[in-house]
Amino acid sequence: MAPYSSPSSRGIARPLVSATLLTLCALTLSACGSEDKAASTDKEAAATTRVTDASGTKVDIPAAPERVVVLSEMDLDASLTLGVEPVGLTAGRGQKGAPRYLEEQAKDIPVVGAVTGPDIEKVVQAKPDVILAGQLADEQVLAQLRRIAPTVVTIDGTKDWKKALQLTGTTLGRSNEAEKFLADYESRAAALKKDLGPQAGVSVSVARYSAKGTAVMQQGVFISDVLKDLGFKRPGIQNDKGEGHSTPLSDENLQEIDGDWLFIGSLDAGTDAGLLDELAKKPAYRQLGAVREEHATVVDGTRWTSLGGAQAAVSVLDDIRKAMVK
Repeated sequence: MAPYSSPSSRGIARPLVSATLLTLCALTLSACGSEDKAASTDKEAAATTRVTDASGTKVDIPAAPERVVVLSEMDLDASLTLGVEPVGLTAGRGQKGAPRYLEEQAKDIPVVGAVTGPDIEKVVQAKPDVILAGQLADEQVLAQLRRIAPTVVTIDGTKDWKKALQLTGTTLGRSNEAEKFLADYESRAAALKKDLGPQAGVSVSVARYSAKGTAVMQQGVFISDVLKDLGFKRPGIQNDKGEGHSTPLSDENLQEIDGDWLFIGSLDAGTDAGLLDELAKKPAYRQLGAVREEHATVVDGTRWTSLGGAQAAVSVLDDIRKAMVK
């Protein structure tokens, strides 16, 4: 027979059992909470990646950013090349919006700044989860941008568009696409170099013309890197690194833009087109060897004589093939 338990003893036992159960539940919930917190932390870590940007700064960014703001022409070019449409862009050099050669692809992207810098309020309105800051070096502006979203400086002092494309690919989770593009570019450049035949290795001059006059493109800029890939020589001061993006020339020094071939561009297809007609009438211009040999070609300055980028590089190859390969 089971031992007798009085009502009073049973009443005492119940709270003890309940307390034990509560303790066990609390421990279980605590363990579950810890596991959930750890899983959440692991998930957050897996959802971000760390890149070292062109300034040497380590930046934690979303593994697959969806809302990207670009603050340079090269960033816009790279993003579109890699299949990512930005939610904000800064206007190209001498442009009110995207550079002319990217206008159609970028027609629906809001403008959030200019070459001189971003409009912080408009950047905020774009709600980016990553900002590609191009070659921006203003620490005060960078600090403002970093309070909005992870900010990656993509262009270093060399302004090498290939390095910038690779960094952009890493930032946007599109490294494979970047490497594939670069491999295709190298193949196209090699094919063009071969097809140039006797024109390979000749001297090629690149200049820009605007209301301010003529400017020549020296070393350390996009177009000079592309011409180097093709093995072309450069005449005169174009072999030297310039102090700025381009070097102004007076009419008396127009011989500095001479070469076996001359490619001259403008940023404004409307206004500058008339100016190029005026330049063509100047005696100093007409005396250039490239002009006399009918080796002078007018090109789109937003592709040739601006900051450049991946798509710009391919279009330069196409322009050279059209002009020089017979």
